[in-house]
Amino acid sequence: MRDILADLERWNLEKEPIALATVTQTWGSSPRQPGAKMGMAPNHRITGSVSGGCVEGAVYETGMEVLESKKAQLLHFGVADETAWEVGLACGGSIDVFVKPLDAAFFSAVSASLKDEQPFAVATVVKGPMSLLGNEIMVRDDGSSVGQIGKPFAQPAIEAARAALASGQTQRQSITAADQSIEVFVESVWPSPTLVIVGGVHIAIALASLAKTLGYKTILIDPRAAFGNEARFPHVDQLIRGWPDEAFSQIAITHSTAVAMLTHDPKLDDPALLTALPSKAFYVGALGSQKTQEKRRARLREAGLTEAQISRIYGPIGLPLGARTPEEIALSVMAEIVAARNGVRLH
Repeated sequence: MRDILADLERWNLEKEPIALATVTQTWGSSPRQPGAKMGMAPNHRITGSVSGGCVEGAVYETGMEVLESKKAQLLHFGVADETAWEVGLACGGSIDVFVKPLDAAFFSAVSASLKDEQPFAVATVVKGPMSLLGNEIMVRDDGSSVGQIGKPFAQPAIEAARAALASGQTQRQSITAADQSIEVFVESVWPSPTLVIVGGVHIAIALASLAKTLGYKTILIDPRAAFGNEARFPHVDQLIRGWPDEAFSQIAITHSTAVAMLTHDPKLDDPALLTALPSKAFYVGALGSQKTQEKRRARLREAGLTEAQISRIYGPIGLPLGARTPEEIALSVMAEIVAARNGVRLH
């Protein structure tokens, strides 16, 4: 929702009725993934996308119907569906799109969590009794919640949201309680991605630039004035000229944080690894050959880390692209970070 948040907030302030469409499931070649959203308001105002242009017209028409009836609808578009051909979804895929009126109070809570970079998950009833359809509950990382699903599904929905928040998974799932069943779309929302780079080496300059291009907040840590300075890194969001154990006390490591160790120096890399590996960071990589990695792992064992924590290291860092230049190495590292964020471990 971050990509359409500003438009939704403006329409909400203008007291416009708003319909929100969300992709809840995809099959085959779909241009947008579950969780993609499109906001709609009267007078043909649209923000965001649910299909890259294929079905937006049909979804907008449904959005206006939903605003009129105050009743949510679950739509399906696919190549076997005649309507889908009419709206242009002829690329071999199909999607489910859930359309509901935007609840201003619930949206305000979601907006606040997004701005505070607070992890949360939302469970929305997308199939079931009309009285429950569109009900939603948000569960925050601190355990608090906003909204309601309705009995007897409230607690199972909260548990599903908590599980999604812990795993980072977004998916549709069935909930059965008291011999009744509903389907909920559970969306996990983590903070904006952050890349923490330890070591202001040449690779780090290119890596920070690539990360910024991909929308990552960038933080550079290096106590050495010759390496960690504004002249070398004018483009990073935060430059911390300090030792890793001190620097990491200034950083909130979340499920959306990646950490890359690039110094080859145990005095810098090891303290950073001792903090990053037990944390919630989705990626922890360290530069160095296989022999360097073996020595590093031995030191971490002696320092008290568990095998499970040590096994989280991506090392040697980066995908095996045969990279030679600092820029190529940075590309291999950033590609591995993107894969890890998407739940793919390639080596």
